Amino acid sequence: MTDTNGTWPLWEVFVRSSRGLSHVHAGSLHAPDAEMALKNARDLYTRRNEGISLWVVASTDIIASDPDAKGMYFESPQGKDYRHATYYTKSEGVKHL
Repeated sequence: MTDTNGTWPLWEVFVRSSRGLSHVHAGSLHAPDAEMALKNARDLYTRRNEGISLWVVASTDIIASDPDAKGMYFESPQGKDYRHATYYTKSEGVKHL
C-alpha cells in the first residue's frame, strides 16, 4: 500500500524497555503494512535487547493537540486551583505526609 506520492505510510514506533515502565516514542519508519512495520521496528529499535514490547501506530491514526492552543488543554480553569496538590496544606496531626 502506498500513498498518493508513491511512498509507504509512516509509522510511529514506541518501545517499552522493561516491565512496569511505559512505552516511549523511539522514532518513525515507513512500511507497507502493520506487520512489516512491526518487523522493521524490531530490527531498527531493539537490536541490542533494548526492549520487551513494541507498538507501531500509523501516523495518520494519531490525533494531537495544537501547541498554539495549549491553554485550552493544559491550564487549569479559573477557580479550580483545588485540582493541584499545591492548593492543599499539611494537616495538623497527620503523620507520613
